[in-house]
Amino acid sequence: KQADKETTTTTTTMSSDKKIPKPVIFASSGLGGCIGWSIVHPANTLAVRWNLASMQNKTFSIRAMVQESGWMSLYDGLAAGLMRQVVYATTRFGLFETFRDKLHEIRGKTDFSSRVGVGAVTGGIAAYLSCPMEVAVVRMSNDTNLPAEERRNYKHVGDVFTRTLREEGVGAFWRGSTPFVTRAMFVGVFQVATLDQFKDFYAQNLGAKRDSVLNVFYAAMTSGFIYSVATMPLEASKNRMASQKPDPKTGILPYRSIPQTMSSVMAKEGPLALFNGFLPYYIRCGGHTVTMFIAVQMLRDFYKSKM
Repeated sequence: KQADKETTTTTTTMSSDKKIPKPVIFASSGLGGCIGWSIVHPANTLAVRWNLASMQNKTFSIRAMVQESGWMSLYDGLAAGLMRQVVYATTRFGLFETFRDKLHEIRGKTDFSSRVGVGAVTGGIAAYLSCPMEVAVVRMSNDTNLPAEERRNYKHVGDVFTRTLREEGVGAFWRGSTPFVTRAMFVGVFQVATLDQFKDFYAQNLGAKRDSVLNVFYAAMTSGFIYSVATMPLEASKNRMASQKPDPKTGILPYRSIPQTMSSVMAKEGPLALFNGFLPYYIRCGGHTVTMFIAVQMLRDFYKSKM
């Protein structure tokens, strides 16, 4: 019966979305992602700085950060973050719905396993394409938190791209791509797939109408917590690999792969170091999921009302 409910709910949702052209689906996904990111970007900056502080043998303090850089420094890297959403959110959610609907045509149903598979594949594709923007976000977000002699002092997002290309080569844009892609595949599973499931769960058990603001909020914060716990070690690895510099004497990068990065961090700093900055990371994950999906829903409802 539960499977029948899932199939019925999904079929109903798909049939209501059939009137929306694919370009609108992709555009609303990207724009919704940008709206959500503009709200949660400070939490992401806080999470990155908190997480990377241990690399410099520092104890992170919000008070010290504000005294040194000011509150507005939390918006460092916002332009890069929005550029990332244009590629990442547009591709991830646009492809998710496209692949999900195509799979429904082939199989005649959309169940949890198909959502998981599609979520993982589309998340990985979107992450790999947006990796250069992710490197820019991490570097710009954390630059003012570095010692003065270690700062790159980027002027703007364009400066990040031109200097990185000139000083480190094109490969630097995909430094940390493995943990980023792996994390995105987990996010595809835990955010996109479980969000759909939790929407059904809260609609059936708490009476929160599916796709209502309350329903999306409950589902997003639940799926956000699950995927935050599951992906935080990968996020920590990605941050370190994206922001690292070669050893000045040997020219060797300290972090070279996910297993090597995690084992190195746990050996030197303890396993909990991989979860430094978890609270702002969860706020970012849950908050972005809430604001993004609500924005996407409102944009599509607005489009339908004007058809």
